Amino acid sequence: MTWGNEDPCTAVPECWNEQRIRVGTETEEFARQLRRLKERSGRSYGVLAGQLHMSVATLHRYCNGDAVPREFAPADRLARRCGATPDELVELHRRWILADEARKRSRAGSAGPASSAPAAASAPAAQPADAHAHVPGENPDAPRASDSPLTPAPPAPKPAPSRRLTYLRIALGVTAVACLAVPAALAVDAPRAGDAERRSAHSADRPPAASDAPTRLPKSPSPGHSAADRKPTPSGKARHPGPGPERSDGPGASPAPEDDQGGTAPRVGISSYNWDQPCGVNYLLQKSPDRVPPPPPPQDFRGWARAEGGIDGGHLRLQLTATGRTADAVVLTSLHVRVVGRHTALPWSAYEMGNGCGGGITPRTFAIDLDDAQPLAKPRAGQDGDIVVPAKNFPFKVSTQDPQVLNLDLHTEGHDVSWYLEVGWSSGGRRGTVRVDDGGKPFRTSAIEGRERYSYRSDTNRWVTDE
Repeated sequence: MTWGNEDPCTAVPECWNEQRIRVGTETEEFARQLRRLKERSGRSYGVLAGQLHMSVATLHRYCNGDAVPREFAPADRLARRCGATPDELVELHRRWILADEARKRSRAGSAGPASSAPAAASAPAAQPADAHAHVPGENPDAPRASDSPLTPAPPAPKPAPSRRLTYLRIALGVTAVACLAVPAALAVDAPRAGDAERRSAHSADRPPAASDAPTRLPKSPSPGHSAADRKPTPSGKARHPGPGPERSDGPGASPAPEDDQGGTAPRVGISSYNWDQPCGVNYLLQKSPDRVPPPPPPQDFRGWARAEGGIDGGHLRLQLTATGRTADAVVLTSLHVRVVGRHTALPWSAYEMGNGCGGGITPRTFAIDLDDAQPLAKPRAGQDGDIVVPAKNFPFKVSTQDPQVLNLDLHTEGHDVSWYLEVGWSSGGRRGTVRVDDGGKPFRTSAIEGRERYSYRSDTNRWVTDE
């Protein structure tokens, strides 16, 4: 899922100093909580770094506020190693989200003057007002109609052309500009492939009375806007029978629209592929144990499995983080699982990552059985020692300062399942869904029951079967 940048401050030079202050404050608050946990544990940086499989310098940078980890997993492992309580883990996660968002805003703001200077230097002295129509969410690096060469002019006419011929040339020139502007606008609106770690998000906005069922794309949507943003025709009827999804999954995607009805789609991203890390991770590989390399540190599990051609086995403990794009509250209304394929479980071997698990702390989750004909997200209570953490169901409220973390446990005991998620939202007079998938493709999870299972023994440097 891409985290878009809708902070208006990034476009105003006077805001950059204020933005740096915000970054420093939010990063320092995150670092201060890490330091407090570290000092309370009584362990040195060297000891903790060795236990967490990271360098001492990296740990110093996190605790001093010189850097913010790109994922929450390293901070989560540090906090758990230092004996953090469930409430402290939740608060640390909230502060990491705010620090990470501030870092992204600062990076976008610092790139502002550098990218705008060349554009100003190359701008023509005068330009017709209608030479290039603005497309919402336009990429400044995309080809523009006003920058593209027009078709060559015909040979010079007689010294005194008629007024009719002059009007004809003007009409031909305007037509050429319009023809060039159409592909430019389409190029701006075309989605770009996301990073494998970034999550695709497809926002389908619609009025409150619309059905929650998936809808088809309209034949000719306006670039950068969903059908919900289009004004009705003079007859009072909509131009299209239903709203179309608005993609926002690429680095150059349009920001979520906001009209006079109010409301903007939330950001929904994957903050962890295993909230129970390093426990409970299995990958199915079509390889014998002697051809499988040793497991990497926990933060590299998924990349290691993908490089070996593996897929998630049994359970996928996915953690989603949702935040608002503005200070206005957005309500997360639902979570749906869309199964796109269900087949017989793969006959591959299962390789277990990590050992020494069992910390006695389990967060409240949503359990999803992928073997069901219609998988549902069912809330489950958590456990903190002898204390039960009550289950909590939708709806949830989010904003820029109030993120929401959703821990999911998607599992299968008998199939090879391909699937993706849809998070429903509502704000003001608008509703929609945000799609969450595996870098533009469906997730894939296969059962491991009855399969040969291996774990790695570090003392012998070998994969061995579980007894």
